[in-house]
Amino acid sequence: MSSILLHDFIVEEHVKNALKEDIGFGDITTDYLLPEEERITAKLNTRQDGILCGIDVVKTVFKTLSKDINIQTFFSDGDKIKKGDTIAVIEGSARAVLIGERTALNYIQRLSGIATETNKYQEAIGNCKARITDTRKTTPGFRIFEKYAVFTGGARLHRFNLSDCVMIKDNHIQYAGSITNAVNKIREHISHTHKIEIECDTVEQVKEALQVKADIIMLDNMNCELMKQCVDLINGKALVEASGNVTIETVSEIAKTGVDVISSSAIVAKAKTLDIALDM
Repeated sequence: MSSILLHDFIVEEHVKNALKEDIGFGDITTDYLLPEEERITAKLNTRQDGILCGIDVVKTVFKTLSKDINIQTFFSDGDKIKKGDTIAVIEGSARAVLIGERTALNYIQRLSGIATETNKYQEAIGNCKARITDTRKTTPGFRIFEKYAVFTGGARLHRFNLSDCVMIKDNHIQYAGSITNAVNKIREHISHTHKIEIECDTVEQVKEALQVKADIIMLDNMNCELMKQCVDLINGKALVEASGNVTIETVSEIAKTGVDVISSSAIVAKAKTLDIALDM
């Protein structure tokens, strides 16, 4: 797998666990119906337009089940696919194809759905400099795949986990007593390589975040007028992130305020699976 975000060993381990979960003690339908030597040809077809994501994971599913599988692909991750397109042709062990069908589709339908939804948001931003990004509102145990799908859809990625970046939110500020107290205490311990992001709800908090030289200032749940005022106030002294109430209908207006990044959980949490089928 060529992606810099999904290493082969990570995919292989995840796929093996997914297959263990699905197969249990054996596929009592397929195993008793089909002889071991039976071969089959199947086509992976899309029934919707969208952005493809997860084709290499599909390959891993079938290759894990049988070495007697040949897969010819016609599209790569990130490609636009149209209703009726054949994404791949799979030929080989009939048992392996039927046993792996649901697991393979679960991956590619989910990932392609996220990539497609992400692409819609990024396209809606138009010519503004802002880039859409994800959040940590992901499925436990599936985050790296969902983030890969976001990246494939054309977006930037937010932190992968809590150790990537300092993010001081409202509860942290309340506990510390102020933004300044929180930043000063945290700076005593973090690496010089870590950036500090501060969630701000008001202009006063933005001013304080500038005073403590925050690397990233998040404008949380602000209307566009207030957001524009804060962008002008920050004036390039920090990266500006907009968050809260981001929808496909509002993302364009938010981008026009001049923010650098727009974070949204909707591109993952509300993405619908793309209708992709394995037709025999």
